[in-house]
Amino acid sequence: IGKKDKPQVRSSSMDETNPITARSPKKYSSLEKVEACLGRARAAIREAKHGNQTHDPDYIPTGPIYWNASAFHRSYMEMEKSFKVYVYEEGEPPVFHYGPCMHTYAIEGFFIQKMEVSYFRTRDPGKAHVYFLPFSVTMITQVIYVPESHEWGLMKNTAKDYVDVIATKYPYWNRSLGADHFMLACHDWGPEISFAIPYLYKNSIRALCNANTSERFNPSRDVSIPEIHLPTGTTEGMLGGLSPSQRSVLVFFAGGLHGPIRPILLEHWENKDEEIQVHRYLPKGVSYYTMMRKSKYCICPSGYEVASPRMVEGLYMGCVPVLIKDNYVTPFSDVLNWKTFSVIIPVKDIPNLKKILMGIPQKQYIKMQRRGMQVRRHFEVNSPPKRFDVFHMILHSIWLRRLNIRVHDFQ
Repeated sequence: IGKKDKPQVRSSSMDETNPITARSPKKYSSLEKVEACLGRARAAIREAKHGNQTHDPDYIPTGPIYWNASAFHRSYMEMEKSFKVYVYEEGEPPVFHYGPCMHTYAIEGFFIQKMEVSYFRTRDPGKAHVYFLPFSVTMITQVIYVPESHEWGLMKNTAKDYVDVIATKYPYWNRSLGADHFMLACHDWGPEISFAIPYLYKNSIRALCNANTSERFNPSRDVSIPEIHLPTGTTEGMLGGLSPSQRSVLVFFAGGLHGPIRPILLEHWENKDEEIQVHRYLPKGVSYYTMMRKSKYCICPSGYEVASPRMVEGLYMGCVPVLIKDNYVTPFSDVLNWKTFSVIIPVKDIPNLKKILMGIPQKQYIKMQRRGMQVRRHFEVNSPPKRFDVFHMILHSIWLRRLNIRVHDFQ
């Protein structure tokens, strides 16, 4: 650079004394700080997609069960480093801050309970990335709903009134039109109750077991969570099964005829083939879990709704899930490649079930079974939660959706 091209530099003393040139550091709002944090996380995850591995003494995700193991790992660690959730304190149990921790909808109560005491929780709403609406749809159906009334109004009004209280008391719902808020429901009626609040189902993150795209589930914004049946409230006695070489049953299913798919399954396969153990009711003296533990494949069809605990039970017990569902978004499918550890069969191919499963080479079956055992950690229920388990995977899915949101776009 020539002498005449050199930039003119003013002394700091001139800037500080001249009222025109003096500038104070910009003060950023809490929202700007939150968005800047998310921007840095996005950049780190994009970099990791190209194989930038991060050291982790506990667990390094690898293998084909992940769409991109490096990106998932970096995203997970960014979540651990910075993700903050504000839990609204309004509302009285049992409808709020409480939920079932046993049986089919256990994940609802489990998540609410663990979120209340999680280190991801912040007491400062100004520092939160997302805001949790801690109402339990299952408890609404048990406490508010009048059995056999077929009346939805009271249940929907309960959810709507709660959000109205939040929107009136705090600035955060109106600031984003609900986009950085989330609800969680495993009960089948979760989506329907959310429809009572237009911004809740249009903008908010809905973590749902009933992840059915034909019922307005939006995979880019909503989160599919697994339905996990916990008869005793824990997974004790549910994990593990026979090795692949000792599994004597090709495929197993037992369940009622509700929904459109199961009658087709039973029509074609009930009591038709010794290798295809398909039952409406289990034979007397036969254990459901014992059958899963000695079967190579376990059929997981939709019932009235798409969610079913059989999928996770199969993974728990080393039985490769066979998914027969329409319009279903599998849990954590933004991270997990379900085709590597499960079999997905269209309803129209139910008559070809045996031909399809027999056509899978033994070597390929063993790979799928081992991958299922590997992916199981992401579906396990732990108390207290452990890294990469189902509680953290649900949070991670919510974290990913929040990374896609820029609150300023709603203002």
